[in-house]
Amino acid sequence: MATIFDINPSDLIPKAAEELKKSKAVKTPEWAKLVKTGPGQERPPVHPDWWYHRAASILRKISLKGPIGVSKLRNYYGTKKNRGVKPEQFYRASGKIIRVILQQLETEGLIKKVEKGVHKGKVLTPKGQAFLDSIAKNNGPRRNKKAETGKTAAGTDAEPVAGAAPSTAAA
Repeated sequence: MATIFDINPSDLIPKAAEELKKSKAVKTPEWAKLVKTGPGQERPPVHPDWWYHRAASILRKISLKGPIGVSKLRNYYGTKKNRGVKPEQFYRASGKIIRVILQQLETEGLIKKVEKGVHKGKVLTPKGQAFLDSIAKNNGPRRNKKAETGKTAAGTDAEPVAGAAPSTAAA
């Protein structure tokens, strides 16, 4: 069975965003059209479904790193700000956006709050893990382009085909 480790994140996140768009709990707030995703950004996101993509990305990140909280997610989604002639400086992402998405995912039942020793934060519920695994299963495993072409990094055949004549390479 395919898991989120078997599928490329650039394939998983858009598919998960489409599924989250169908849910009732995860909705883009009215104010989200007007805000930047952090002080390091110059403009608001252009993509119309950016809220669902961010929610899917946060869900994947919780699955990989959980328990994880708002502070660590702010660092992950932060960026360097272009300050003109001054050197760039790292700015953390907006906490409000991440907090609201976490609340929506918790309402949907995909994540829950836990404390594991000194670590506090959100982790995936079995429903959330099943949600991501079903998307991974439906989209197939990660593709290895070298294996598909039958070539190695040097550009030679990986293995001779059974019944084929051996190659006559000059030494």
